[in-house]
Amino acid sequence: MLKEYRIALRNSGLINPESIDEFIAADGYQALRKALKSEPLGIYEEIYDSGLRGRGGAGFPTGAKEKAAAVICSDCEKYVICNADEGEPGTFKDRIIMETDPHSLIEGLVIAAYSIGAHKGFVYIRGEYELSIQRVQNAIEQAYGRGFLGKNILGSGFDFDLEVRRGAGSYLCGEELTLIESVEGKRGYPRIKPPYPAEKGLWGSPTLINNVETLANFPAIILNGAKWYRSLGTENSPGTKIFTISGDVNKPGFYEFPMGITLRELIYDVAGGIRNGKPFGAALIGGAAGTFASEQHLDVPMGYDKLREVGLTLGSGAVIVMDGTRNLNQTMLSILKFFKHESCGKCIPCRVGTTQLHNTLKDSLAQQSFNNNQVYPELIRQAELIARTSLCPLGQSPILPLKSLWEHILVKQTANK
Repeated sequence: MLKEYRIALRNSGLINPESIDEFIAADGYQALRKALKSEPLGIYEEIYDSGLRGRGGAGFPTGAKEKAAAVICSDCEKYVICNADEGEPGTFKDRIIMETDPHSLIEGLVIAAYSIGAHKGFVYIRGEYELSIQRVQNAIEQAYGRGFLGKNILGSGFDFDLEVRRGAGSYLCGEELTLIESVEGKRGYPRIKPPYPAEKGLWGSPTLINNVETLANFPAIILNGAKWYRSLGTENSPGTKIFTISGDVNKPGFYEFPMGITLRELIYDVAGGIRNGKPFGAALIGGAAGTFASEQHLDVPMGYDKLREVGLTLGSGAVIVMDGTRNLNQTMLSILKFFKHESCGKCIPCRVGTTQLHNTLKDSLAQQSFNNNQVYPELIRQAELIARTSLCPLGQSPILPLKSLWEHILVKQTANK
């Protein structure tokens, strides 16, 4: 089995997640001490130079978001938010961090806040994550008690307060502007971009939003430097990534490896291969809003740009493996049912379109004369229209699994019949 290289999960399973003393003994909060002795400019430039990209799914350069929030104004109110909503099917990386090493998240969040001049922050956690909520809240209270949160942190003159906000079960609140609406106490409806959060976010103020895994990388980058971080992974996708592997494999679970590891290595070397010795059928990378990979993609390096070159997305790092006996049309029907259920209904293209996609495939599968060649091109046509006209990423998501399943797998299956 390949050996993991852990950064975001560096303390997972090694320390008591409810003990701040064990975290400190594992060099916890040393990065914060170093950051508070530096100028904020140097902090966000270090993150920018590291090449760290958002680990929530979009892969946007983290340092660019940080810099935008830092320079927009010098004396205005600013906020930082940790997006711990994690509603993507097959994804549980953030839950693992919060349950096994919550102080790493808090340390990264305080460093991010210091770098942009924010004095208030929120950790927005998926409501179903009871243990995560409990452990993050406990860690926050411990951090206040030791002077890592609150007034004049570690004698630096920097003040920062942090609190947990509990999500209400909406998949859509994983999208940053919809999340902001929820934190403000409103219904989770999407906002129109622009303006972006760094310009006008929480309560109209500049806001930096990062994912749990993203923030958990901050301390290591500050301690070891951007050059060290860039020595891991690939040129355009530096660092490590947590992959959550589930489905038809012998050893499902969570694993952290440098970017560039292949899907074949993840499935066969890390997750122990396909269960019961069955052949590989497909892998859904990135959850419901991800893309289907076929056998021809097993040796493509897992990185944002390399996957995009072959029509795939890395997304959240979820890898749902299906053996060759799985009915992929039924899998797609479940995905479309999920989008139909999670649509907030604010915009007509998504509200009507996701229902139409699901019903079209469901009705077609019920007919004895079902023909992939007739059904999928029409579904893709509809999904492309929905993607062009919807307000938020949910309406832009169905095209990803639909088009990739058709082009990477079903076209070849149909041609071989």
